[in-house]
This record gives sequence, structure tokens and C-alpha cells, in this order.
Amino acid sequence: MANLGGTASMEIEAPIEACWAAVEDLGAAPEWQAGLNAMDVRERDAEGRVLLAESTSDAKVRQIKSLVRFTHEAPHRLSWRQEKGDLRSLEGAWELEALGPGRTRATYRLDGDPGRVLGMLIRGPVEDRLREILVGGRPAELKRRVEAP
Repeated sequence: MANLGGTASMEIEAPIEACWAAVEDLGAAPEWQAGLNAMDVRERDAEGRVLLAESTSDAKVRQIKSLVRFTHEAPHRLSWRQEKGDLRSLEGAWELEALGPGRTRATYRLDGDPGRVLGMLIRGPVEDRLREILVGGRPAELKRRVEAP
């Protein structure tokens, strides 16, 4: 199996600051990101931003845990890389681009290597569905989160 991941983008009718606030609030991410069951914050910086957290995700065939380190480049990029976990490797990012007053383009990127054993379980329709949940749907979820009244 190839790496699990991809890129998805969407224009959102909200200012970049509102999008950034939602993206950077990692503790609340399981409330609006499908398949992300928990985010256990382990370390914060002096400004209170999450630097290290353990995420638990539903990979359809089993729960996946990853200890991930975050890098904040406000308000344009939040990136992460797995330090330890069930996957061989995992990295990703939210990239935000202001398109004008009250409009933002949000791009979600994810690249994960499930390893040989998990890779054998995640194939065909399961792989396609998992990619749609973990990548394809993320910008629409952010859009719903920040455009909601």
C-alpha cells in the first residue's frame, strides 16, 4: 500500500483569523473533525499553544494512536509530525491563505505510512473511505465550524 494521505482545499467565507483560531484550538479538534476521537495535550509553550499531543483516530479497522509535535506559524500554517505511534510515519499541515476581506482558502495536507501490517488491513474501499474522512472532508469540516452562526 502506498502512503495514506493527500491534499484537499476549500474557500471559506470567514476571515483568516477565525479559521486560524479553529485550526489552532487542537483540544477542540475532535469536536469537529470526523475520525479524530481524542486529542490528549501533553505539552504547551509559554503562549499556551499545543506543542505535543497524543491523538487517537478511528482507522476503521482499529484505533490509531500517534504522539505528534506541532509547529505554529500563525496565521498561515499549523504543521505536525509524529514522534511515536502506531503508524510508521505521519505528517501533515493546515495552510491558510487570506483571499480578501472575510474569505480564506484552507488547504489540508496529510501524508502517513501505515506500515506493513496496518497497510495490509487498510486496502481498497477501506483505504478510499479512510482517505476521504482523514483528508478530503477536513476543509469542509473547517468551513462548517467557522461559518456556523
